[in-house]
Amino acid sequence: MNAKHSELLAVARQQAPADLLLRGGRIVNVFSGEIELADIAIANGRIAGIGPGYRANETIDLNGAFVAPGLIDAHVHIESSLCTPPEFAKAVVPRGVTTVVTDPHEIANVAGAAGIELMIELSRGLPLNVIVNAPSCVPATHMATGGASLGAADLAQLRATQAAHGLAEVMNFPGVINGDAEMLARIAAFRGRPIDGHAPGVRGAALNAYVAAGVGSDHECVTVEEAREKLARGLYVLIREASNARNLAALLPLINSRNSRRICLCTDDRQPADLLSGGGIDYALRQIIAAGVDPVEAFRMVTLNPSEWFCLHDRGAISPGRFADLMVFDELSNPVARMVFSSGRLVARDCRLLPDTMNLPAGRRAAAASADGAGHIAACSIHWDAVDLRIAAKSERVRVIGAVPDQLVTLPLVCVLPVRDGAVVADLTQDVLKMAVIERHRGTGNVGLGFIKGFGLQRGAIAGTVAHDHHNLVVIGADDESMMTAARAATATGGGLAVAVGGNVVATLALPVAGLMSEAPIEEVRDQYAGCIAAARGLGSTLADPMMAMSFMALEVIPSLKLTDRGLVDVERFQIIDLFP
Repeated sequence: MNAKHSELLAVARQQAPADLLLRGGRIVNVFSGEIELADIAIANGRIAGIGPGYRANETIDLNGAFVAPGLIDAHVHIESSLCTPPEFAKAVVPRGVTTVVTDPHEIANVAGAAGIELMIELSRGLPLNVIVNAPSCVPATHMATGGASLGAADLAQLRATQAAHGLAEVMNFPGVINGDAEMLARIAAFRGRPIDGHAPGVRGAALNAYVAAGVGSDHECVTVEEAREKLARGLYVLIREASNARNLAALLPLINSRNSRRICLCTDDRQPADLLSGGGIDYALRQIIAAGVDPVEAFRMVTLNPSEWFCLHDRGAISPGRFADLMVFDELSNPVARMVFSSGRLVARDCRLLPDTMNLPAGRRAAAASADGAGHIAACSIHWDAVDLRIAAKSERVRVIGAVPDQLVTLPLVCVLPVRDGAVVADLTQDVLKMAVIERHRGTGNVGLGFIKGFGLQRGAIAGTVAHDHHNLVVIGADDESMMTAARAATATGGGLAVAVGGNVVATLALPVAGLMSEAPIEEVRDQYAGCIAAARGLGSTLADPMMAMSFMALEVIPSLKLTDRGLVDVERFQIIDLFP
């Protein structure tokens, strides 16, 4: 027992004063399911005692306000905020989020272990606990070219050095189900630790095999029936409410008092505007309470449940010995954080981070600029003179990716498209645009070409180096000139987003850290990102967020059709297929 632990026990026994006493709060007790009026004594960043009779060096009178454990986001990719961890923390901590379980596979697919180390370094000293799980699929599959590769031995090293807490979403579900030796070795490297899943649409015998391999959760459910089956087979279901994959409304009927202890909430990928306006996991919490879920039950889904699934038994509840990560609010039916405590320290008040709560080491910004494989990707390895977007016509009938609004899944379509000078071209009357994925990491010269329906552009093009999960350069447009202009503009600052018409660049957002993130204030990133969305809508796009939607059209582990630098992918068959049926 160390000295701090001895001090904690002395305070718990009421033989020494606490550092801080929160007096007269109504505790959301996620153990008993009750609201408990009691004082909370805090010492050395942890809860020492609950109840009357405690004294402290400092007292804050809560006057009957509610106190809940700090919120836990069960699965998030910080890189999808387009900001580095300090700016991400600025957005979520004031809303009551004190822990996030993150999968840095976005930057890992660009920069490998160096990218993971960068994210860990950038997360030090924050009033946010960033729990890093090791990316299980770098690259996600063999059907795209990434910037790095992490095998079972690399993952074992991440566990051995305690850089990783568990294994992040196992996306190569066909490999796992079919007993691929490398995938099973990656899972074995984290045996006994939390192993997150990713199995869209997997049911029946295939689901049995996936669970038997050792996976313990899934965040890809889109129907109640799918989620019920996964719960019944022993998986935790993480209900996702992302910016572009909004599954909460569809899955609300799933939640009841019999199964809610196996349900968590997560954001997965959420953009700056959503984080700063509606919120992150706190938004999902309010939504399920408004839908009629008992508030204490709802709080469990963002506190105790994820703490148990991820073996984070030092948080997730207001209990002696646990971290004093707390959210203070006024209305149980509409919890909005008024005060937020991280390890017993008041870090936010009235939805604003307090000064001097970021304990960032000197030179932190320079660390991002000098990280191998991350800051130095400005010279994207693209040989522009060799990039040819022309699609020679084998037939008028072409396979087309059908985008689905607010979802990551797509429809496998076949359309008859016009042919000009021996090449198949976009058909705006059918809302069918051309799409290209240009490899940017290794200088292979790979260019995957295809067509996509549902983006609504009537002219121009959009492009970005955010393209899950390989993060090559993705472009969607009405004509080749606009597509090339947008593509070049997106890579001009080492990565980013761009909108163009003909030879003119209309809007950009620079993402110089791995082509994924900016170190600018999150408010600036939000505004520039909004400029890109507005520009895309000005060209006719009908999607709420065409830039983010585009980033998932290259993700070859979400059904049905996707496009990578190696070609059109039939995700259900898990193979490259011909563009012409």
